Amino acid sequence: MASLALSSASVSQTCIFKGFTGENERYLSRRLCIRCSVASTPKNLRVSEQTSAAKAVRIGVLGASGYTGSEIVRLLANHPYFGITLMTADRKAGQSIASVFPHLITQDLPNMVAVQDADFSNVDAVFCCLPHGTTQDIIKALPSSLKVVDLSADFRLRNIAEYEEWYGQPHRAANLQKEAVYGLTEILREQIRNARLVANPGCYPTSIQLPLVPLFKGNLIQHNNIIIDAKSGVSGAGRSAKEANLYTEVAEGIHAYGVTRHRHVPEIEQGLSDVVRSKVTVSFTPHLMPMSRGMQSTIYVEMVPGVTVEDVYEQLKIFYEKEEFVKLLPKGVVPHTRNVRGSNYCLINVFPDRIPGRAIIISVIDNLVKGASGQAVQNLNIMLGYPENTGLLYQPLFP
Repeated sequence: MASLALSSASVSQTCIFKGFTGENERYLSRRLCIRCSVASTPKNLRVSEQTSAAKAVRIGVLGASGYTGSEIVRLLANHPYFGITLMTADRKAGQSIASVFPHLITQDLPNMVAVQDADFSNVDAVFCCLPHGTTQDIIKALPSSLKVVDLSADFRLRNIAEYEEWYGQPHRAANLQKEAVYGLTEILREQIRNARLVANPGCYPTSIQLPLVPLFKGNLIQHNNIIIDAKSGVSGAGRSAKEANLYTEVAEGIHAYGVTRHRHVPEIEQGLSDVVRSKVTVSFTPHLMPMSRGMQSTIYVEMVPGVTVEDVYEQLKIFYEKEEFVKLLPKGVVPHTRNVRGSNYCLINVFPDRIPGRAIIISVIDNLVKGASGQAVQNLNIMLGYPENTGLLYQPLFP
């Protein structure tokens, strides 16, 4: 309805233009027309308002009181087809989303309930934003008719023995694991399209695989000697109260963690190994940075003999030239996390190393959006047949 009103305003403007001559009158006619359209705006807004319950797809957000859950709520506020009808948060059961996240006070949503009290009869699809290790039993018990995007790590690793090794507990939904599709959107779009359960990638694996997969596909870099130095904002550690995440523990310093044993290592290696059909091992060290959100992965690779940095750049350019959310920057421009904050974009560039035959790749994302909730929305859009950029065209927040 709003678009019709705008069209009407445009026609009125054209008619007024025809009735006047001269530059001053033309300027006046513009002002008069703008006043008319502004006067009608409140009505347009009232007509275009749509409650969550009235939208085409009814959404459940499990774990709405965490950072990724709140990002789902924020992103869906402007989604024309997805409306939230159920939110769970065991420790915050009975509370409104505004009481937990005051920045979401404008959202007219149902109060959160404990997951065991959730009624899924009014839900078509679920975003599962629960902690690792808790998701398998819950998703296993969901109605099989629901589409599910799981933001935890519980269904990312196909090898359940490997899951047990890295996450310290047995996999409790082995049969469901066989059904899960890994949701690295730009790489596995067609598999995602037909999936019922999508395992949303981790933040580090997203920022690392997006630049490396095209280079492996083009046989431009060696499969060994890959060194990844990655840095993340503190929100990547979740919202639970932890001593290591206190302000005085994090501020004014850089904190390396999970050295050689970070849980995203097998996920990164699984994705890269799938491309080359042989085992790929990487050297990966993550760091916690004194910032709320943002992620940078600096990747050092050895090129195949005869390959130049120019070849690497052209491969990334061709591979992503039609993609909405992955952007290769102009040559020489360094990607910065501040330029993706709050958005679903991934910015990439490649530089020559001082060591002959090697290249340096820099990839940045917002760890909570492209690294989590934004990619989850992108995946569910595909699963349900909507344009994958729907509800995701938020531009980065700067400064």
